[in-house]
Amino acid sequence: MAEAGQRLGQLLMRAGIITDKQLNDALEVYRATGSPLGRVLVDLGYATQGAILSVMAKQIGIEYIDFADRRPEPAAIAAVPKELAQRYTLMPVSITDGTLLVAMADPQNVLALDDLRIITNYDIKPAISTKDDIISTIEEYYKLAEHREDNDFIGTEDVGDNLLAELTDVTSEAPAVKLVNYIIQKAVADRASDIHIEPQESDLRVRFRVDGVLLEVMRSPKSTQQAMISRFKIMADMDIADSRRPQDGHCAVTVGQHNLDFRVSTLPTVYGERVVLRILRKDSILLQLTDLGFSKVSLDRFQASFTKPYGAILVTGPTGSGKSTTLYAAINVLNDPGRHILTAEDPVEYRLPGVNQCQINHKAGLTFGKALRSFLRCSPDVILVGEIRDQETAQIAIESALTGHLVLSTLHTNDSSSAVTRLIEMGVEPFLVSSSVDCILAQRLARKLCPDCKQEWRPKQEVLIEAGFTADNLPEVVYRANGCKKCGNTGYRGRVGVHEVLLMSEEISRLCVEEATAEDIKRIAIEQGMLTLRQDGLGKVRSGLTSIEEVMRVIV
Repeated sequence: MAEAGQRLGQLLMRAGIITDKQLNDALEVYRATGSPLGRVLVDLGYATQGAILSVMAKQIGIEYIDFADRRPEPAAIAAVPKELAQRYTLMPVSITDGTLLVAMADPQNVLALDDLRIITNYDIKPAISTKDDIISTIEEYYKLAEHREDNDFIGTEDVGDNLLAELTDVTSEAPAVKLVNYIIQKAVADRASDIHIEPQESDLRVRFRVDGVLLEVMRSPKSTQQAMISRFKIMADMDIADSRRPQDGHCAVTVGQHNLDFRVSTLPTVYGERVVLRILRKDSILLQLTDLGFSKVSLDRFQASFTKPYGAILVTGPTGSGKSTTLYAAINVLNDPGRHILTAEDPVEYRLPGVNQCQINHKAGLTFGKALRSFLRCSPDVILVGEIRDQETAQIAIESALTGHLVLSTLHTNDSSSAVTRLIEMGVEPFLVSSSVDCILAQRLARKLCPDCKQEWRPKQEVLIEAGFTADNLPEVVYRANGCKKCGNTGYRGRVGVHEVLLMSEEISRLCVEEATAEDIKRIAIEQGMLTLRQDGLGKVRSGLTSIEEVMRVIV
């Protein structure tokens, strides 16, 4: 280290940047503190960081970029995303004969050079510049580029047609960008809810979740893996240099007339990083309860409950069963200027106008329980809790329902009656459950038969009885899936809700206090008019909305 300091000092002296006395003074501080000699010289005011870097650049044979004298070219700026420039502290300068000149604070960062090469599809020539100059230049020139793009969009003439064409050509040249754009556009066209990018041993598999079922849509060569995954990570503002830890991010994309939000998650696997994109469609929060497939009996029971001024409404079901959509639809009914509505969600997937939404942040110590405690000091009328996961959240939610608030939340149980016993198992007193819970809705999402290709089917009586139909009320004809181009040869297009609405009657409340089994509670609820999930599903089979096979798939 001492020899390196001496060598740098001699180089600066020969370049006429510092004197012999200044070098000796700096070396004394250097030996006393152990700080790098370059930093000592800058702190003492003997040299600027730029002057030191210019000498070092000559020594190692690379170019030094002084942005006071050199302006970056727009085509170079367009080739490198701003997020990448900020992450690696680099600034694209120019493009010459297929080579991109990039000023870097650390030109020996091999990961940054590899990612630049993959993302831009150019050969990379590193140069060096000061960190502060690069940061200020990024802010200045990328802001200018964004301003130009905005002006082009509204039809002004600040940027000429030739430059616009040049920028468009450069940004569309990278094969990874084209492939990622194609995958996203196809996912939207296919009505996918998730995109799965899965590295395999010899290639890359791409699957879409359409109507709740994963379908393989393409295989890509292994050589495209790193570029595609890096592109997705850059879009979601993730660290593309870190491939050993799971990461989460999000991004907004406009595809045609659709404004979409994506939740992006990565997971390291033995063959590389796996990426999952959850597509959040903003129009889904505008759905009405009547759009969700409720039967008239179930809808009347559910509406009668959540329109009360207080009490707890619980929606149960596995992940992906549409619980949040149902709660949002209920909030849309309740959302008026006369009500104060607060929500605690993890994460806040959709923004609801007129509703005060709170993002849970476990790292900062903001849990569901702490958010609920704060809510009660804000005089809310309606509280939505994203999920009841622990005793603290359950206890506060139940107590809030007892003190004059309408509380809506979700719980992970298989059916409505199991939610009662689940709360008691979580440590909530049975008498509190019986007096606070007003309604429990269990639901699933079943795929709807494609109306263009569904086939009539007249199964044997034994098949219908085994499915759950009663012998004295068998349907004459049901429908089953076939497959056509409009439904991607799956036989299904779209989904419909299957519901089970349990209302807390006096008899069921008494069973709660007695800590009766879920089966006992379910039996009484059926006697009092509740349609079970299977009964509601078979009603949709009878009406031709879905098939017996689909009901059997989603309902245990």
